[in-house]
Amino acid sequence: MADGPVFPPVLTAERDSLVDELLQVAAEVGSSTVCDAKVAAALDKADGLSRFADAFAFPTLHLEGENACEDGRQAVYLCGNSLGLMPHKAREYVNEELEAWAKSGVRGHHEGKRAWLWINERVTDGAARLVGAKPIEVEVMNSLTMNLHVMMAPFYRPTATRYKIMYEAKAFPSDSYAFASQVRMAGFDPADALIAVAPRDGEYTLRTEDIEAAIAEAGDSLALVCFSGIQYYTGQLFDMPAITRAGHAVGAKVGFDLAHAVGNVELRLHDWGVDFAAWCHYKYCNSGPGAIAGAFIHEKYAHDAELHRMAGWWGHNKAERFLMEPEFVPDPGAAGFQVSNPPVLQTVAVEASLEIFDEATLPALRAKALRLTMFLELALESALGSDHVVSITPADRTPAAASSRSSSPSRSRPSMPHSRPPASIATSVSPTSCASPRSRSTTRLATSCGLSSSWRRLSSRRRMCERVY
Repeated sequence: MADGPVFPPVLTAERDSLVDELLQVAAEVGSSTVCDAKVAAALDKADGLSRFADAFAFPTLHLEGENACEDGRQAVYLCGNSLGLMPHKAREYVNEELEAWAKSGVRGHHEGKRAWLWINERVTDGAARLVGAKPIEVEVMNSLTMNLHVMMAPFYRPTATRYKIMYEAKAFPSDSYAFASQVRMAGFDPADALIAVAPRDGEYTLRTEDIEAAIAEAGDSLALVCFSGIQYYTGQLFDMPAITRAGHAVGAKVGFDLAHAVGNVELRLHDWGVDFAAWCHYKYCNSGPGAIAGAFIHEKYAHDAELHRMAGWWGHNKAERFLMEPEFVPDPGAAGFQVSNPPVLQTVAVEASLEIFDEATLPALRAKALRLTMFLELALESALGSDHVVSITPADRTPAAASSRSSSPSRSRPSMPHSRPPASIATSVSPTSCASPRSRSTTRLATSCGLSSSWRRLSSRRRMCERVY
């Protein structure tokens, strides 16, 4: 098992190093400040990922009232944490399968460029690379919350004394709903069986030592520890290896909701010994609204046919699946947890995105994401002033995701991207769609808009992203 996170924490000195890099670029272009269009243009020019911006379709602006402007102008897209941009290849691949359906009908299950019977196998390897897993440990299936329920069938097995589930306070609501429903179905009271770990008073984010202490305190009452990989609200990247070790030390199973982590940061689920994980593909993985999701189950469970599971025919041993026998024999690994055949059109959209990730590579995307986020923070501070906006995403990014959330004490200033009341703004700077330092959130594939373009829009303080999702 790896000893720590893939990315070392961006502590104060390392954060200063990123600022120093930006200041060096500023000096080279004759600017006294980082927040200058010339600096953004220089960064764009030197960006090795800028070519990937052309792989995505960008929305256009359609603003009304005080923000009125001509229709058709390409948006600076800062909402990748909500829905990623569409790869052009996704349209191409979906259209190919629509054409195959039209021409071949049921024969498409066995014929053509992508025989539908084995369509999931086209994305398994790429998804496994994205989460640091072996192909046998990963399956693309269902939706995120459904996969959490599917994973809790084998990994939440409460007893009279070991029945509690621990997660972070202010987790995405769907997670807490799922946990509560699971403990109720097992006959327990959520008020007693659920432990939500909150930050210390006056702090926005959790300290790893506090999570470890809470796990140790709960001890052998814990059946399951299930945190987010990246906290959707604050952008905090949790120390997943440390949480996994702490959970296993008290005999609990450990899983993660990786909705904001997959495609955003490097993961090593296999090496970390995580029991299970679930994620969506419509955010940083740019696979479309409501895209088919992903699940991970560690290899150590791959051949345990006795694991409790929500069985369905697509999880049956594929060599015998169409014999239609009444006795369920699971496929080895994560494939044995499939319930139904995957939707072909959604699966090829995932395929289109994974091809871009393989070409761009996560290490390169992550390096860019850190710089994009730093540039964005400096730009926001310059445009709005530190008295108007405070970042609640960890400054000592453990490591921080490529997305940032700001809390504004003054509501008189225009908000930028995807806002949630009362005055919190989530900004997503995506390294792929924003190929040149364009933009993405909690770090996304490639940012959706170049730095120079982003800076022009930010400096004019136009509220062009409020209605762009």
